[in-house]
Amino acid sequence: MLCPKCRNEMEEVSVCEVVIDRCKSCHGLWFDHGEPEALNESWVSEFLYVGDPTIGQRHDENDTIGCPRCGVIMRHHYSVDARLHFECCDEHGRFFDAGEFTHWAEATYLAGD
Repeated sequence: MLCPKCRNEMEEVSVCEVVIDRCKSCHGLWFDHGEPEALNESWVSEFLYVGDPTIGQRHDENDTIGCPRCGVIMRHHYSVDARLHFECCDEHGRFFDAGEFTHWAEATYLAGD
């Protein structure tokens, strides 16, 4: 599978019996539906390299991206608890730029979602 942001190869990474896809280049993370919620405890990002947030911020400029599963342009979602934007495909999942998953997981876990 290719990264929707930088178009480089993604690799499968297993964390707590959940398999997610991480870009080998920009370190963005693709989660199929239900996967981020399965890993939403804040400690998870300590065991998963989620990338450098400064690299993720550079890739925020690329905001019209297709779903890596179906190619449909993903919608932008704003998480009020985490105060961050990420991309979602209603059919397949969501994409976090480098560093965003840590922020989302910590905010979601603390909010009790």
